[in-house]
Parts: sequence; structure tokens; C-alpha cells
Amino acid sequence: MCELHVLRVFVNENGECGNPLGVFLASPWHSAAERQRVAQRLGFSETVFVQDREQASIRIHTPQLELPFAGHPLIGVAWLLAKTGKAAGILRPPAGEVEARVALDRAQVTARPSWAPAFDYRRLESPAEVGSLNPADAERNVYAWAWIDEAAGTIRARSFVPEAGIVEDEATGSAALALCRQLGRAVTIHQGRGSVIEARPLGDDLAEVGGRVALDEVRPFGVR
Repeated sequence: MCELHVLRVFVNENGECGNPLGVFLASPWHSAAERQRVAQRLGFSETVFVQDREQASIRIHTPQLELPFAGHPLIGVAWLLAKTGKAAGILRPPAGEVEARVALDRAQVTARPSWAPAFDYRRLESPAEVGSLNPADAERNVYAWAWIDEAAGTIRARSFVPEAGIVEDEATGSAALALCRQLGRAVTIHQGRGSVIEARPLGDDLAEVGGRVALDEVRPFGVR
């Protein structure tokens, strides 16, 4: 048996919503095929497997495939490592080194927007139009968004990721990284049912994304 931590990443100020995330801090699965079977069994949009805690070496799987980089898994695992005694200043997913910062119930990571999966970034006319979209109509990865208040930098968004086996992603940190870079400004994104993502572009082709994290449960998980 091993321990599975279940988090929600990008919760709002009341601790509601957020994107569920499974994290194994001591992964006994060393092959991609084994990890993929576990991720498919759990069914979270992403599951994180910490392969080396001291080095903060991690692997990220959706129910269908392994990702070299993803936003909400990195924010969640950075927060969890800090809360369990290993504050990781640098995380090491396959894409490369990612700087992480944690304070209380929040975590931020700094990474390259070019590492984000390919999305069709679709700007719509209003938040209501974003809300009316049908996930079943998405034939490829789509990040649909509209300004709530352009002057204030607030955005309404939804994310559909059929290529990774995710009908609708509650909160997509990697897409937020790329979008803030495209817009050239800091934004606060209200995604899904009510998750909140904060992102801002930095220099040297980098951007920062972050938000609040909540721990829902720790439960035993059978290795076999």
C-alpha cells in the first residue's frame, strides 16, 4: 500500500471549486505503463508521481497520456511538498526545471509558456458565450475565453482537452501561462465552475502562474 493525497488546485477565496489532483509523494511505479494504468484508474485530469523526493523529480499523467509539463499538477505538488517537510524551490518534470514558491495556502510556479500543450485559444465576445459552450462540440484542445473586465484583467474561461482524455478541465494552469504571455499582461482567470487562476508574464520567455490549494484527503492506495 502507498498513500494518495487528493488536492484541489486553484480553489477560490472560500476554498471552493479547484481542479482535483492526485499526488503520490513516494511513487512505487517506475515505468510509464504502470503509472498510466494508475492514472486511468483514478480518473483525475492529472495525477502526479514523485519519483525522487529529494530532487523533486516528478511525472505527470492524464487518464490517457503522460505530459512533460502541466500547471495545476506542479502547483499542487509544490504546495504539498512544502506542507510535508520538503520545500522544493525547483521542481523537475520532464520538460525542464520549474521554480516554485509556496506561502500558506498559495503556490506559484515559473515556467516557459512554450511548454504548454497546444490549444486553440478562442476569444469570445462575452462570459455568457463562454458559459454556453458544449464540451461535446470540441474536436481538439480548445481554451475559450472572454473578458469579464478588460481594464481589471479579469477573464472567464473554459478548457476542453479531448486529446488528453479530459472532457472539460476545471482549471488549466499551463493554458493560463500561455494566454497571459499572448496578452502581455497579468490576468485573473475564472475558469470552470468557479476556480481562480492568477498569471503574469515575466522576462526571458517566462511566466508565473499560481493560486490557492486545498487538501481534501489522504488515503491508502493498493500498489497492485
